[in-house]
Amino acid sequence: MNCTRPIGVFDSGVGGLTVAAALHRRLPAETLLYLGDVARLPYGTKAPQTIIQYVLRAAAFFRSQDIKMLVLACNTASAHAAAALAQHFPDLLVLGVIDAGAEQAAALSPGGRIVVAATEGTCRSGAFDRAIAAQRPTAAITPVPCPLFVAMVEEGLTEGPIAEAMIRQYLAEHFQGDGAADCLVLGCTHFPLLAPSLRKVLGPIPVLVDCAQAVAERAALMLAQKGLAAGSGKGGIHLYTTDAPARFSATAGAFFPGLGTAPPVELIDL
Repeated sequence: MNCTRPIGVFDSGVGGLTVAAALHRRLPAETLLYLGDVARLPYGTKAPQTIIQYVLRAAAFFRSQDIKMLVLACNTASAHAAAALAQHFPDLLVLGVIDAGAEQAAALSPGGRIVVAATEGTCRSGAFDRAIAAQRPTAAITPVPCPLFVAMVEEGLTEGPIAEAMIRQYLAEHFQGDGAADCLVLGCTHFPLLAPSLRKVLGPIPVLVDCAQAVAERAALMLAQKGLAAGSGKGGIHLYTTDAPARFSATAGAFFPGLGTAPPVELIDL
């Protein structure tokens, strides 16, 4: 069994690099192959069957690279494509972000009043609702679509008046008054970059749940259980995108500072 085979990490854009960075911190000996499907961004507004086809194409690419695990860093892809992946690639070890984030939210919310900020597609799927309820049946779960957050983060608008205005527009009412929510799940890999602005607008009370660290811990456990963990050595990350590699490279550093200011990015076609 070849433990040095890489781990594939898939997202619709650069946001999943928050997950890749957490994986790298937790599993520094592992080699990561990161694919951002920028040509088809955003996933959150697309039909489930369309998303499934995109994910299956990405999985075929990763299979050609002989990966040992596929991490679905995209919440929308995790919500809609897990069953299709299991059907088409039954021997592929797959880890999604939703279950890990839901488990953390259920454990950390003081009063069980949980808001899930996510894309329209993830909210429509009900995947976070089901996963949180399975861990904490008494929780009050409110999914809130935040469709402009992804575009804002991709454009680097994570702080300042525009970001704060959009946070107030989408989320502020849920954290005010009697029965205010006490936990906010950042249900898209782009959203952790908005954390400073979220704190500025929403205040210190809500617990912010970033799924990336939970995913990294679960990946480490799964690899150890399967005997697939890289024992030692220095890992790394290779970047792939389906469009605009220069722009992808320029923005990647915000999500994964260890990559430097202009990491190499390979353009591929799915």
